[in-house]
Amino acid sequence: MTKAPHPRILLIGTGDTKADELIFMSNCIRKAGGEPVLMDVSVLGDPPYQPHHDKHAVARAAQATIDIIMASGDENSAMSLMALGATRLTRALCDAGEIDGMIAIGGTMGTDLALDVARALPIGVPKFVVSTIAFSHLIPPERIAADLMMILWAGGLYGLNSTCTAVLSQACGAVVGAAKSAIKPRNDRPAVAMTSLGKSCLSYMVELKPELERRGYEVIVFHTTGMGGRAMESIAAQGGFAAILDLSLQEVANHLAGSVVSSGADRLENAGKAGIPQIVAPGAVDMVDFPAWQPIPRDLVDRPFHAHNRLLASATSRPDDRRKIARAIAGKLATAQAPVAYVLPAGGIQQWDHEGEALHDPEGLSAFVDEMRAAIAKPVELHEIRGHINSPAFVETILGIFDRWVEAGIVPAGKPAAAS
Repeated sequence: MTKAPHPRILLIGTGDTKADELIFMSNCIRKAGGEPVLMDVSVLGDPPYQPHHDKHAVARAAQATIDIIMASGDENSAMSLMALGATRLTRALCDAGEIDGMIAIGGTMGTDLALDVARALPIGVPKFVVSTIAFSHLIPPERIAADLMMILWAGGLYGLNSTCTAVLSQACGAVVGAAKSAIKPRNDRPAVAMTSLGKSCLSYMVELKPELERRGYEVIVFHTTGMGGRAMESIAAQGGFAAILDLSLQEVANHLAGSVVSSGADRLENAGKAGIPQIVAPGAVDMVDFPAWQPIPRDLVDRPFHAHNRLLASATSRPDDRRKIARAIAGKLATAQAPVAYVLPAGGIQQWDHEGEALHDPEGLSAFVDEMRAAIAKPVELHEIRGHINSPAFVETILGIFDRWVEAGIVPAGKPAAAS
């Protein structure tokens, strides 16, 4: 499909309060070779220009009127309704082929709305948010779309200035450039998601990926350091995978421990809700991650500890905490609306738990394995192996389950490349 020479960029903002910024951004989009399509999400006032999609169109998409939205209670409820309308209208424009990308601008209110809109767009459709709270812990991981781009709106609280225009011009150029060059995911082979960490911790992907590709699947590996798991959950929620090999779950443990290295409360839930079959294993679930540049959390100071680099460090959780993690995993899997197989490597669940390594903790591993055996209940399949998660036996077990599910029609058959 030939790309449009002038990609149509949906530009979202409150035109009653940010008209100068939005007009400036429209001009930047044109100068970069794009065509701005303005959507106004104002509630109280009107912009000094005519948007392509005005606030009344946004309200109608929420099955309301501006008067109803204004009378809804307060600014939070009003903007929540506008967010619903903007999300529905944006997705309809995308499905109709009327936009090629999206950029939104805002403070906390505008960002709140923009995050919903971005999540409604498929992966591969460029989505950019210019925000006064970009990269802030105010934004929960579960609100972030898998391929969202953000930039901090420095100097952008009120009115234009040279710092603000420097940021806005970069953002507009970035979204136009992305729309011109983006290659959307192909659909020629069934997609299989896999979660893992680096090879120094979890190495199964080295064997599993080529084996699954040989069977005719596209394998997409997600790095489970918070946002990687979030990206996988985001795509899973939209039904984007034929199957998921969720073999690294320390983001679940992180969230339970209150770590900032989290993928959100719904980690390990979206595939089940979407009816996607899952093969699951507890890779690295014994670790709690924290920023290496901060002091070790008080409840972990006496635990075995590993500094991965200057950004990320990990400590092992206590046996009682591992039992809680096991029960949480089992509870999430029990809600799945598709087959689930849980593979339990009783010999260890990450490279650094071997004897002689920094995170060796046989008491903790035993507590986790015992609790996991008790917590998993049918219809979830439990497959226990004596070996380590990085052993050949683990890979063989995963492939055995996967092949059986393909034969049974649970996972769609792959499309191996034709022999040359």
